[in-house]
Amino acid sequence: MVIALDVGTSSTRASLYDSAGHPIPGRMRQVPYEPTVTPDGGVEHDATRLLEAVAACLDGVLAGHKAPIRAVAVTTFWHGLLGFDGRGHPVTPIYMWGDTRSVPDARLLSAALDDAAVHARTGCHLHASYWPAKLRWLSRERPAEIRRVARWGSFGEHLELKLFGEASTSVSMASATGLLDQATARWDPEALAAAEIDEARLFPLRDWTEARRGLRAPWAMRWPALRGVDWLPAVGDGAAGNVGSDCIDPSRVALNVGTSAALRVVTTDPPEPRRGLWRYRLDRRRALLGGATSEGGNVYAWCRQILKLPGDAEVEAALAELPAAGHGLTVLPHWAGERAPGWRGDRVGVIAGLRLDTTALEITRAALEAVALRLALVYDLLAPCAAPAHTIVASGGALARSRVWTQITADALGQPIRWSPTSEATSRGAALLALAALGVLPDLATARQELGETFVPDRARHARYRDALERQRRLDDRV
Repeated sequence: MVIALDVGTSSTRASLYDSAGHPIPGRMRQVPYEPTVTPDGGVEHDATRLLEAVAACLDGVLAGHKAPIRAVAVTTFWHGLLGFDGRGHPVTPIYMWGDTRSVPDARLLSAALDDAAVHARTGCHLHASYWPAKLRWLSRERPAEIRRVARWGSFGEHLELKLFGEASTSVSMASATGLLDQATARWDPEALAAAEIDEARLFPLRDWTEARRGLRAPWAMRWPALRGVDWLPAVGDGAAGNVGSDCIDPSRVALNVGTSAALRVVTTDPPEPRRGLWRYRLDRRRALLGGATSEGGNVYAWCRQILKLPGDAEVEAALAELPAAGHGLTVLPHWAGERAPGWRGDRVGVIAGLRLDTTALEITRAALEAVALRLALVYDLLAPCAAPAHTIVASGGALARSRVWTQITADALGQPIRWSPTSEATSRGAALLALAALGVLPDLATARQELGETFVPDRARHARYRDALERQRRLDDRV
């Protein structure tokens, strides 16, 4: 058996999996939390709080468990930036991908550097989501804080330092910082210079197969069952999500709507990413091409809270009764700025077309449709990178809980969407990677599962959504 540890934006989960990659019933623990959001655009997590969530999840999974465990696989959110002092203690918050305070610094970098060349090498646009802009902002706005930092990393490195006293950065996590040369899997000199740091202030690189052993006190006493097992370095949550939804080659495109939303395809022969898309890595051999929006489940969560919606089941039934694009509203769902496809971090949300008789449910339907329309733009860019006859697989997150939103997305893309049979693709992906590293799985493809329900697009609704997309584009141009 292996444990999958999934440290996400809104919760941490620990789950036990058997040798075939199936979750053990009753052996999953989850601790929810929310990032701190500031009025000036900040989005931060506290590293100590996340470590407490990890410990609580592992306590829960291990309580009363007797069978031997072979490995612990870790996956965590991409892009999070955390500063450590010389003793390895965190001295900054974790600055998240949705933090937009470095938008002016991203603009400055775009004006000073060749964004197309940087994008071709690092797979990342010069944007506030990535480390170069964030590090420049910190240097400018928080010089006293940055002087305390000896090295920069992510929560994955914090976890390793606490558990083992030493840490590395996986190629997967490094690939989403904006600092890694994708072709060489080494830190990129120009990107480092743009970020005003050098390689000595980062952690050494390694692949996800290079495990650690030997928990140090007090963790070895707290979890004796894990004292001598393999701990794999953290991989990015998007990479684990593709593996867990069995989207491990160009024949399948992974679709996920969690806090944000993304479309991703894995390939061993990646083309240069088209403008609007990114290129990250699962490991040194396999790359991910895709686009992640800033909007997703966070927009629905906003609607639930601000519009005082009833329970999910009641909302789902009511939304199903509303016609596609029949509300007269046009929404720019940039509640957290814009990532793919435009990469304009200073964008804000807009709801246009409100009337006295507009209802909360109409606003909600329009917001969900707007997220789907942004995904349609990403899909138009990504489809040529996938196999000609490919399948779109939706796994986990908000779509797995909403048939209405899945159908809206299929209609907006004009493509069938298949539900993945797993509700926890990211955790499952981490578990499969652990089993592959142990040699239990000879190949990730051997664990592939039968896909679930198919959502077929309706031609008439697709036509209405293409008109709605054109209205969204015109509004975007005006604002």
